[in-house]
Amino acid sequence: MAETTFIDPTPAGFQAFKDLPRDEPIHMLNLLRYRELAEYPAGHEHHGKGWTGRRAYEEYGKTSGPIFRRVGGSIVWRGTFQAMVTGPESERWDDGFVAQYPNSAAFFAMIKDPDYQLAVVNRSAALVDSRLVRFMPGEGGEGF
Repeated sequence: MAETTFIDPTPAGFQAFKDLPRDEPIHMLNLLRYRELAEYPAGHEHHGKGWTGRRAYEEYGKTSGPIFRRVGGSIVWRGTFQAMVTGPESERWDDGFVAQYPNSAAFFAMIKDPDYQLAVVNRSAALVDSRLVRFMPGEGGEGF
């Protein structure tokens, strides 16, 4: 049986996101698994360059970063996968990060931006699987 992978939001998942409050800060957990070789559509300027998925994701960061920052986004945590302690052994990630937005309106502004829509091609080319999970920020500290 083929493994199910996720690159873009499902209609139900995106609707659940839209149904949540829009006027509070949000954290978006991003888990990334890169393709060995990026898969750009034929005719794209990066098609055939032999880029790794990681390199294509770096291009996504470079091209989407100005838009992300303009809407008030920032990275509050970043890490490189080491081991699956609890969860399916088959589920491994290359990188993870938490992006913070002032509210979901900022996230919507980013994804609707025409320059972002051009940049996101790099993300799609880069990833073989991903997760994007919305959280309401809470207080940090010493306890669970």
